[in-house]
Amino acid sequence: MKSVDAHLADILAAVRPLAPLELELEQVLGATLAETLTSPVPLPPFDNSAMDGYAVRSVDISDVPVTLPVTDDVPAGSQELRAVGPGHAVRIMTGAPMPAGADAVVPVEWTDGGKVSVRIDRPVQAGNAVRRAGEDVQAGEVVLEAGTVIGPAQLGIIAGVGRRSVWARPRPRVVVISTGAELVEPGGPLALGQIWDSNSYTLTAAVREAGGEGFRAGTVGDDPGVLLEQLDTQLVRADAIITSGGVSMGAYEPVKEALSPLGTVRFEKVAMQPGMPQGFGVLGDDQVPIFALPGNPVSSFVSFKLFVRPALDKMRGFNGGMPESVTARTLASLRSPAGRRSFLRGVLAPDGTVSPVRGQGSHQLAALAAANALIVVAEDVTEVAEGASVQVIPL
Repeated sequence: MKSVDAHLADILAAVRPLAPLELELEQVLGATLAETLTSPVPLPPFDNSAMDGYAVRSVDISDVPVTLPVTDDVPAGSQELRAVGPGHAVRIMTGAPMPAGADAVVPVEWTDGGKVSVRIDRPVQAGNAVRRAGEDVQAGEVVLEAGTVIGPAQLGIIAGVGRRSVWARPRPRVVVISTGAELVEPGGPLALGQIWDSNSYTLTAAVREAGGEGFRAGTVGDDPGVLLEQLDTQLVRADAIITSGGVSMGAYEPVKEALSPLGTVRFEKVAMQPGMPQGFGVLGDDQVPIFALPGNPVSSFVSFKLFVRPALDKMRGFNGGMPESVTARTLASLRSPAGRRSFLRGVLAPDGTVSPVRGQGSHQLAALAAANALIVVAEDVTEVAEGASVQVIPL
């Protein structure tokens, strides 16, 4: 059997980062920035008030209480030039430009709120409630480095420096297809021998959680021809395709039957549990990667974490690799078959201990849903004593 590390290495060798595109602000969330972004102007671009209140000369209110005449109003967005003379005040709104001569803002809560004259009850230091030009960013300063994942805050600074679009690697578009004549859409009635499809929903959600755009293409029965037609239809919108089921050694394995003759997809046994049967290759002129995962729900989910997620990371412009693990102390003894790397479902506690969940079968989806970690047992280890240190992959 092929090792887990060798299978992942082959996948990463075949996958390429997506080419950067010029993406509009509405499209860029979740994409990976492919350019270094600088600000063309200082931010803020001018001195402005941080609060609603009164712009004053701080020396005029060193002795309080004091009453000053109010000579003007400055709303946010004002483009008129204004000034504060000695012994006067200007009413000012949050974000409005500071009048010439003023060096501080008195919050309205510290005054009587007057419009013609204002009584000020507390002194302020120079600079109080004033946002200085360039306080956040200087002109020409880098605000985002290439390789940054664009979240809401990053999207905000892109807009904040005046960019309508940026060069970025888009989120990978991943089509998910479940195979099997036994599959029924959730909510539909079950006949004898049928089950509700969970894999396509689980894997599509996993794609989205991993930063991709997941497209659930539904289910395909056991006809290889129908699967090929579905794949041909989906290739036009896919950066990658995931199938589940139809890769084992028995009869009625539509994925193997459909893809093996193409010569671009290999089906192998990987030394792991769960998830031993694996398929991987490329399809079409664009060499779209296809991940043919086993059909048991736990097997397909674990396979996604170990093989698909790292590939999506590389497509987004990052270094793909085995998921990061932490060291924990097991609260129960563990068993594993010789020659296979086991990924046991467990619950990792804040105190650094981990407990295997009850139900380690590759079909036991409820046990997977109760877990928050995978306990890794190496290929050359068959038993782990209670209290021993183990490597754990947080989910």
